[in-house]
Amino acid sequence: KRKEKKKMQEKKRKEKKMQEKKRKEKKMQEKKRKEKKMQEKKRKEKKMQEKKRKEKKMQEKKRKEKKRKKKKK
Repeated sequence: KRKEKKKMQEKKRKEKKMQEKKRKEKKMQEKKRKEKKMQEKKRKEKKMQEKKRKEKKMQEKKRKEKKRKKKKK
């Protein structure tokens, strides 16, 4: 009888350990997911800034062209 009790306790202990492990893994995945999201966000922001920068450059170019044309006339 004592052996059975011990076995049961052992089983419970192992199960607890397993659950703990699963919980930690879940947490880890959550963390990774959030990190990925964050990186995605950063990447998009960078892209946006790049776009704005290019647009600004383009406008600058157009402005200069206009000035040049005026000078020619």
